[in-house]
Amino acid sequence: MVRPAVTARTPTSAPGSNGLISAHPPADEAGFSLVELLVVLLLIALVSGLAGLALRDGGQAALEREALRLSALLEAGRAEARASGVPVRFELTTPGSDPAFRFIGLPPESLPAGHWLNPELRARIEGASALRLGPEPLIGAQRILLTLGERELALATDGLAPFSVQDPVPR
Repeated sequence: MVRPAVTARTPTSAPGSNGLISAHPPADEAGFSLVELLVVLLLIALVSGLAGLALRDGGQAALEREALRLSALLEAGRAEARASGVPVRFELTTPGSDPAFRFIGLPPESLPAGHWLNPELRARIEGASALRLGPEPLIGAQRILLTLGERELALATDGLAPFSVQDPVPR
């Protein structure tokens, strides 16, 4: 009769040698799965994105909103001038007056005189007293600067492209 070989265990004081730790831990102690790690990363990305939006500069957002609104109004004025064949100009009134700007050459019901969304906004047309919007399809390069506090944006066209928001050129 052959007896199976018995291996002897020698106890040591080295960490991890107590025999209770195996090479394959039980499933409940296996750590995080890849899916769990991806979910945590997704949540961190969402929270940081929302925090970034919440901390956005309110003055810059207000200035961009004004610029986009004015760009749409100027393009509507250009379209109205081409459609009616009437010369149309965009003029700024004196700061603090009511209305803040007006379209000359159009009936009041098509594009009425306007007000800024933010009363602190200041506008300046570069190189002219008014913007010429048509009726010609090519109107020449024109630029208007919008200022709110220390922030500044420009609306400009090369005469063919629509008015678009641009960063102002440093003076």
